[in-house]
Formats: sequence, C-alpha cells, structure tokens
Amino acid sequence: MVPDVSTGGRTYGLLAYLYGPGRRDEHIDPHLVAAWVPELAPDPGRDPTATLKQLTDRLDLPVLAVPKNRRPARHVWHCPVRTAPGDRHLTDDEWAQVSRRIVHATGIAEYGDDQACRWVAVRHADDHIHIVATLKREDGRSPRRNKDGIRAQAECRKIEKEWGLQILNGGDGTAAQRPTSAERAKAERTGRPEPARETLREHVRQALAGAADEAEFFRRLTEAGLRLDVRHAPSGDALGYKVALPGDRNRDGQPIWFPGSRLAPDLSLPQIRCRLQAAPAEEQDSPAVRLVDGPAQARRSAVHITEQATTHLYGEDDTVGAAQLVGMGELLDAVAQTAPTSSTHKELASAARAFERATRSHIRAEHADHRALRTAARGIVRAGGALGKGEDGGATAMLLSTMVLAAIAASRWHSARGHAQQAAAAQRAAEHLRVAYRIAATDPMTLLNEQGRRLPVPKRQRYDHTLQAALSEQTSHIQLEAGWDALMATLAQAERAGFDAEALLQQSIEWRELNTADSVTDVLVWRLRRIAKLPAAPTPARVSAPHRVTPVSSPSHGYSKEASRHRLGPRH
Repeated sequence: MVPDVSTGGRTYGLLAYLYGPGRRDEHIDPHLVAAWVPELAPDPGRDPTATLKQLTDRLDLPVLAVPKNRRPARHVWHCPVRTAPGDRHLTDDEWAQVSRRIVHATGIAEYGDDQACRWVAVRHADDHIHIVATLKREDGRSPRRNKDGIRAQAECRKIEKEWGLQILNGGDGTAAQRPTSAERAKAERTGRPEPARETLREHVRQALAGAADEAEFFRRLTEAGLRLDVRHAPSGDALGYKVALPGDRNRDGQPIWFPGSRLAPDLSLPQIRCRLQAAPAEEQDSPAVRLVDGPAQARRSAVHITEQATTHLYGEDDTVGAAQLVGMGELLDAVAQTAPTSSTHKELASAARAFERATRSHIRAEHADHRALRTAARGIVRAGGALGKGEDGGATAMLLSTMVLAAIAASRWHSARGHAQQAAAAQRAAEHLRVAYRIAATDPMTLLNEQGRRLPVPKRQRYDHTLQAALSEQTSHIQLEAGWDALMATLAQAERAGFDAEALLQQSIEWRELNTADSVTDVLVWRLRRIAKLPAAPTPARVSAPHRVTPVSSPSHGYSKEASRHRLGPRH
C-alpha cells in the first residue's frame, strides 16, 4: 500500500480531475467513500443535484474564513493511497477505514477532534483512493503535520500487516521527492517522456560525477543545456542554485525552477560542497589518472578501485561503507553518460537511476573516503564516450562485470542494516547492470571462447586440471558455463606474458568471494586479464588451419560425454 503526500493550491482543479474521466478514460464510477462529516460533503458522483463547486466551497470554507495573510499559499493536501499489484480489491468500507487512519496518523484529522481539517476520500478505481484535505482547521489554526509522508507510510505498513496485504518496503525519509500528479500530467500533455523533475535530477547527478569544484559543476550544468540560476551573497559566494529545462514554463511564461534540494536531499549546494571536499586527485598526483589516455584505460583504472570499494562494504565501519555507496553512484553516473552504444546506455541509465536511491540513508558518509571513486568517475567523464567494440568494448565489459558484484554487495549492505528501499534499489540496479554487461561482453567473450577452443589438447587438459583443483567445490556447475573456454584462453595468454597460471588463478579467486556471481568464469576472466594487464579484447589470432583435435570441453558446449569423462576423470 503506497501513500504519496503532496500539496497544491487549487481545490476545484484537483476535484475536477478526480471526478473527471481521467487522461485515458480510466476513471470509473468516481464517488466519495469517506469525509470529515459525511452529511456535510456533497458527492457529485452519487447525488445528481450535487456539484463540484459545492464540494469545493465546503472544503475551502475554513481557509476562506481566515484573513488572506494567514492563508497558506498551497492550501490543498493530497494523498493518493494505492494497493500493491496482486493485492485483493478493497471494499468502499475498507477504503473508508484506510482514509480515516491516514488522516489521523498524519495529523490532518485526529480521532475525536471536532476542530480538525476538512477532508474527503474519492474512489475512481479498484486499487486506489485519493484523500483531499484543506490545510486550515475549523478553529483557524494550521494542522500539525510534521513528517506526514513518513507517518502515512508507517500507517500503511500497519494496515498491510493487519489485513494480510503485501508488506512493502518502508521509507526512511531520505528518498528524492517524486513528481507530483500535476508534473506527470504536464509531461504527458507536452509529449515529454518523463516529468521535468526526473530529467533535471539525472542531469545534475551527471554534472556532479567527478567534478573537481563548484565552478566545474556549474559549467557542466550549462553545457548540458540546462538553465542555471545561482544565488550569490554580497561577498560573491554562491548561496544556492536552481535549474530549469529550456522551454519549461508556467502559465505566466516564467521558467519552472527546481532548487537542488527539491530534486534530491543530497543535491542541495551545502551537500554538494561536502561531497566536493573529497575532490578527485589531479593528474600530477594520481597514477590512476595519469595513465588514462582513452576510454578503455579509464575504465580499466576504475575496475580495481571498484573492487576495493566493494571490499569496504564487507567491513565493519558503516560510515566508510556509506561513503563507498556515494562514490559508486558517481561512478555509475559517469559510466552511464559515456556508454558505448544506445542499448547499453539505456540499461546503464536505468541502473544509475535505480542506484541513486541506494546512495542515501541515515548513516552519515565520510566523503573523504571515496576520493578514489570520484577520481575514477572523473577519468571516465574526461576520457569521453567509449566505442562499443575493440579494447573500449572489452574494458567496458570488464568494468560492468565488477559493478554487478558491487551492486549486489550494496544490496546486502543495506539489507543487513534494515534499509529495505535502498536494498531493493541496489538489486534493481544490479539487474540492469547484468543486461548491460551481457551486451558489452558478447564480442570479447565470443572471441576468447574461440581462442580457447583452438588451444592444443595437452594444454587444454592441463588448464582443465588446474581449474578443477582451484575450483574444486564449484567445478560441477562452472564447467557448464559458456565462459569456460575463454577462461582457458586467458590462462594461456597470461602464461605467455610470463605469469604462473596457477598462482594467478588463485590470486583472482581469493580476491573476493564468487558466490554472488552469475557466471564465475566471466568474473575470473576479467579479474585475470586486469591483474595480468592483458588486453580486454584480444585481436583474433591468425591461424593457418584449425587444429584437428579431440574436443575436451563439457557436453554443454557440444562435445561428447566420452571426451568429457576423459577431461574430468572419474566423478566422486
């Protein structure tokens, strides 16, 4: 059950929408299910003599009774309450109970208070109602509705438990403000794919990713095509900022501005300054940045930094873990805006938006602890967009393979601390990252698998035994993975580069647990290639003629059971 509290300034306009046909004629049988005093609330949906004007006047009466200078500018309180998909349809009487409990919990109209605000609950669909109230009590005072959104959420969790409905993830007050119904309606009316608030939030987060200081942050905003208004003190110091989309204007023709704090709690200027204190290292101070000469190297440099950040999430210092999550969010924003192809961009943008929720909780992040991640993000942004093939494509796959595990670790970190919404957001981000990885890894893994199948039989058998010994507890299912041949090819290339294959493999396995990996072979391929500094996308080998050898790979790759037994030996 999901409540969504917002305020507005037009009682009649909101009621007209609720009792109207809807944007797609989806409103069915609009009517009241509850009101402050049912006998005093005319219902245009049930009484043919009642009008919207009459209902508006009754609701607005306490507001109009006070002097104009005491009337709130946004005097309409609006709270849709929706059941989760799959829940049973509640009856009108049940929805009436829900509405009374919500207005009591939020301070709009507590039980037994005959001087409370006036309110009604309108139902025009099977799965939700709209509670509408006006924000002046009968005695002329304003209601005490501090943290009304959180209180509404808490009451819904109680109702879900008592009534056997799906128990949804509770919020903690750190989520970004969602678009209002008016903002969503305007986006639909003007043909925009999403409300302006969401587009602006994404642009601001991308401008912040790896920015060295305020000046660079503001410059990136204008380069992204946003309208920017910075408020300055007499001293010249910036006091705050707000942004608007070009062409997004109100009925008076003025730009519709959004301060950073209205986009997300961590996008206010004071919060941004806290993050900028962990400024990315400059080129002359950081080897990781100094080596970056293109998108591929920038991504490879970010892989090890991401692995180290993931390790911190398994530590005991919560403030350090919280800082790593903020840095991971910046890195994901940087990767999303420089995605190599349209298909990966779509998935990475969705992953970044989902993970944004996982970067905030009530645990205070020590921002100095994620300097390395901010440096990696800066390197990726400065290197520019990557190509979808060759070394750029392989390096992208290498980084995304690591970021999938990082997102899973983030979800576990939040779950262990009771952050249900953040844990779910990190899990959604991991799903989008998996899809992006599969797209990016197709070409390099196909090439590596081909090279692995071309290895001479004795060498394949030797690597096969090496892998079985190192991965003895997981061999039975890992050898069925599509990346088994690519893993052998990588071991062969590492040996040619002068590495001990067994020692290198053991180092890769011990770096971080593999239980959360969808494909252990894929993860090991990229770890081995990073540690051994092998090309992310090796060039195809020039072979005069293919080896005519008895295949020794698993049956899942199209080889015979007899060959598989020869490769693996007796099973125990």
